[in-house]
Amino acid sequence: MLAPVVNVIRANCRLQFTAADLDFLLATLGKSPQDTAALRNLLADEETRDQILDDETIYRAVLERTGCLTISGHLYFYVLVRRSLRTFGVSSRAVADYVAELLTEFTRTERTRARLPGTGTPLDYFYEMLAALTQLDERSVFELRSHMGNQALYYTGLFSGRIEARVRRKGFPDVGYYERMGSSSFASASRHRLAERFGLEEVFALLADCFHEARLALNELTDRLVSLGDQDLAVERLLIRAN
Repeated sequence: MLAPVVNVIRANCRLQFTAADLDFLLATLGKSPQDTAALRNLLADEETRDQILDDETIYRAVLERTGCLTISGHLYFYVLVRRSLRTFGVSSRAVADYVAELLTEFTRTERTRARLPGTGTPLDYFYEMLAALTQLDERSVFELRSHMGNQALYYTGLFSGRIEARVRRKGFPDVGYYERMGSSSFASASRHRLAERFGLEEVFALLADCFHEARLALNELTDRLVSLGDQDLAVERLLIRAN
């Protein structure tokens, strides 16, 4: 049995916030030393932290602040993705957490590709991945199914314009094909026994059901960055490597 080199992405983006992220939140919301001290205590509680992260002031600070942000990709993506998903009716924080972590991971180009060991051959097309599923052990099937869902959401969410252009020029599959592939892949992964072990059973089931809305949310986020004047580098701006 062959096993692709794919690591399972977890819905743990909020657990990876840094000290710099905390400083940013305190500086953005705190107006006095007393505010800062109170906020620090509130952010230590997970439920309260999540409510604070939904604050419009934080979203605006992340989206519109000029210059280099000194926050992690985890905070950057979570705040932007959470807002866009809510706009399209996807209210689950776990889904926002997962999609944000997906984008954080996929800023590294090698994470967008699955490879078969030994040959080093990348699996770039879904028909190749579907064929590989018949050769894999149980865990690898789960990993590859997860990756297929991730890749479909990443490309349709951030590069739908490129997909449409390829359809017009070369007859490639359209966005609907990738949506169906992504939704079915997440659904299959959600039913796998390892989904519960990784804490992804519910997240994958929700992404299977709301794949279209999640894709539109990422499209809207990219378009919003374009509206701020970054016409040629909207996706690159979204995928900045925050320190």
